Amino acid sequence: MRCGVLGAGSWGTTLADLLAKQGHQVMLWAFEPEVADQITRTGVNQVFLAGCPLHSALKVTTDPLAAVEGAEILLVATPSHATRSVLMRLVGQLSPTTVLVSATKGLEPDSLQRMSQVAAGCLPLNPYVVLSGPSFAAEVHAGQPTAVVAASNDEQAAGVAQTAFSSARFRVYSSGDVVGAEIGGSLKNVMAIAAGILEGLGLGHNPRAALLTRGLAEISRLGVALGADPRTFAGLAGMGDLVLTATGHLSRNRRLGVALGQGESLKHYLAAHRTVAEGVNTTRAALKLAVEAGVELPITAKVAEVLFEGKDPRVGITELMERTPKPEQCA
Repeated sequence: MRCGVLGAGSWGTTLADLLAKQGHQVMLWAFEPEVADQITRTGVNQVFLAGCPLHSALKVTTDPLAAVEGAEILLVATPSHATRSVLMRLVGQLSPTTVLVSATKGLEPDSLQRMSQVAAGCLPLNPYVVLSGPSFAAEVHAGQPTAVVAASNDEQAAGVAQTAFSSARFRVYSSGDVVGAEIGGSLKNVMAIAAGILEGLGLGHNPRAALLTRGLAEISRLGVALGADPRTFAGLAGMGDLVLTATGHLSRNRRLGVALGQGESLKHYLAAHRTVAEGVNTTRAALKLAVEAGVELPITAKVAEVLFEGKDPRVGITELMERTPKPEQCA
């Protein structure tokens, strides 16, 4: 198949490489000219996927229209805050049969929309698939066994993505729950920041287990209020992605949390790191969505206070622990 890939960060580059290894014709769009030049000259994206040689058939461009020309599958791996502006450049340029596959895990900061809603507003004729689940880019590139979910309201489109991406070491399940896959993939980044904060504070396994369990309850609560299938959050796009991102040393959001727990400010951390920690924007957006949906997200609220108000994380933990006692299964 002819595949276009928008976004040459670590995940977009890895998935482009995966598709090329599967024998597809792949054109990767890089926003940064130096990244495109480096891949062309050396076959490595040293900025975002250092030390990982890419398939020789993978091509790269700085022109998004060149990347999407004739594409049967268009993989979108741009940061959530930039996705709308990128997709708007494609209006009138895509065949309505081109399957959009989103690998972006986040919410649009201003509109609070999920990426499927953003895509529907820009390219309403194209079938849409969410690719989500526990998947560190470096491990996928290295060929470590990985399982993810392709979620779509269009069963045929989900099958197209499932077939295109599946390999002996990259297993793709299908799902009809777009909302659940998107909410799970977005809010797990918030919980990963919280898990990193615990680690930065030097806390142990008890608080981490409590955080992951109650964090999953928060993710599920918001997702169900927005129309998700609660079973999704017990699967790869829910619990699976949460466990990986909150505990794995390759997680950008967890690393941010560790720095916060050790006393570094958000402003200082962001100034020193080029890669995007999606959980920062998602924290704000999730709290606004929760107000609209009428649900409570206490852990997310404390993460926001640490991120944006300079709250001492230890104070935040104490406040969470001293909340009014409730049954475990209540909201």
